[in-house]
Amino acid sequence: MLRPFLPVDDPRVLVDVAATDDAAVYRIAEDRALVVTLDFFTPIVDDPRDFGRIAAANALSDVYAMGAAPLFVLNLLAFPRRLLGEGLAEEIMRGGAEKAAEAGVPVLGGHSIDDAEPKYGMVAVGEVDPAAMLANRGARAGDAIVLTKPLGTGVVATAVKNDACPPEALEAAVATMSRLNRNASEAALAAGATAATDVTGYGLTGHLRNMARASGLSARIEAGRVPSLDGVAALVEAGHVPGGTRRNLADSAQWTSYDGGVTETAKVLLSDAQTSGGLLISCPPGRMDALQAELKAKGEPGALVGSFAEGPAGRIRIHL
Repeated sequence: MLRPFLPVDDPRVLVDVAATDDAAVYRIAEDRALVVTLDFFTPIVDDPRDFGRIAAANALSDVYAMGAAPLFVLNLLAFPRRLLGEGLAEEIMRGGAEKAAEAGVPVLGGHSIDDAEPKYGMVAVGEVDPAAMLANRGARAGDAIVLTKPLGTGVVATAVKNDACPPEALEAAVATMSRLNRNASEAALAAGATAATDVTGYGLTGHLRNMARASGLSARIEAGRVPSLDGVAALVEAGHVPGGTRRNLADSAQWTSYDGGVTETAKVLLSDAQTSGGLLISCPPGRMDALQAELKAKGEPGALVGSFAEGPAGRIRIHL
């Protein structure tokens, strides 16, 4: 889909589509660069305000994944004109505005269209010092890999669509999806992390693949250390697996190998298409104590799930 883009030849462009990174980055001064991204999707939960909050957190996540601070956001809304009088669109945007306010940024406007299927998201604009930017290409051999949110939100969203999601699983998924990645980003910067990305539609394996390939490294993941939401393993075993997750799992077979003890359920969760997932942080071993301390001080979880190593770029091995 992105192949038709022409190569970019501009020294002010620090990150473009060719980097498979989280956002575009454009230098405007020696120590200043704009970070710009956008994201929108169809409802994944029934509550419109929760949907708005999740969509906003998801859009802002790409800014935080670059180690940047958001400046402002713009709304993107597709909604059936015939339902405008129901108040649902207002609730969606109210949820988005609340999450933007939590991030400390204003909603400056946006664009809407008449569409049979509702969709909502945001354009997010941030700023970063290029010297401190957390691109996905900076990982080093021996760096630890830390994940800051549990997996399984794609499975939960599918169970919701199938009217088969336990209330407690939905509540936990909404809480993690609507949590900003701001604290995790600040902790990574303070600890001296070398690279970062967020885990969204391509799942942990897909986004880790992008990091490893961009950094010229391979990666190793300990499946038993990867956190997942309570109850999602049972939902996977009951068949509530998103189509996107199945595609991720099939695609990842080209670059991922599994030890014999890794279960099929674990393979699904490692490829689960996330919405507003956590950060994957690459951290030098000597800075891990600092990262864990920073995360703990900010009330953020952080699971050590693997490491980068010399080896074929982009290859991932999953073991117990």
